Amino acid sequence: MAAPARRLNTQVNFLRKLPQRPILVPDLPPVEPGERDEVRRLREGLEAAVRSKVMSATELVRALAKQHRAGFLPTTLEPLDALLGGGLPRGKVVELAGRRSGGRFSIVLAALAAATSAGEAAVLVDLGDHLDPQIAEANGVDLRRLLWIRPEKMKDAVHAVEMIAATGFQLVILDAGLHPIRGRRVAEASWVRLARTAEAQGTAMLISTPYPMTGTASEIVLNAQRVRPKWLGSGKSPRVLAGMTIDVTVNKHRHLKEGRSARLEFMTLEAASGTGCRVNTVAGLLGY
Repeated sequence: MAAPARRLNTQVNFLRKLPQRPILVPDLPPVEPGERDEVRRLREGLEAAVRSKVMSATELVRALAKQHRAGFLPTTLEPLDALLGGGLPRGKVVELAGRRSGGRFSIVLAALAAATSAGEAAVLVDLGDHLDPQIAEANGVDLRRLLWIRPEKMKDAVHAVEMIAATGFQLVILDAGLHPIRGRRVAEASWVRLARTAEAQGTAMLISTPYPMTGTASEIVLNAQRVRPKWLGSGKSPRVLAGMTIDVTVNKHRHLKEGRSARLEFMTLEAASGTGCRVNTVAGLLGY
């Protein structure tokens, strides 16, 4: 802090009055390593089965942080979660590729519904602009926990994913829509930045594209194919679409065996309401 003075000798005298050494704050009390004697005696008095479950607040915070980083975000599609090894891995990029009417958007809605119903905040970067909020809500998506972004080009969509993932959202989905994709194809370095952002924030990131695009940045690459519709009615009576089955194959997995496949079954909202049970429903008719 400076103080003005009209004469030089006044400035010198003022500076001489300052302490030669800074005043240090008192030392903090020493912290005892490990657990306290009271906690140690309490644990020793418990049974072995109960003792392993008792932890301090610091140990609980560390355990939750470790579980948060190394865990998975289930999609509630049991065959798909088993194929992924437990669900969408947190901190990793999963790419889901499939052609038109391959059921990709139905899988996207299932992941959004699973995350938002569990209390997680989710983001959908919808490049194809195919989300219908009413259908999404009917499929179990909590719209209050969903951030919907509608970019115009692929480059803008990738930038939006990178910026929004850095804010701490636990599920970020980029849906590129149908072929041809609007905008030029982005460089592979952009996907690498997305992978680094997801790893730094512990975000489960799902990229839904009509063809593989992420390259080496993705942890898992899935391929949705062989869609089979199911119909209600027979003979000359009008047939009504009841649902569809989708075959999903693992084209790339850094920790599990590749080439494995699983079959997902979806029902239309009309057929699901007629059965009176909770099942996975199809987005619209066949989605894409």
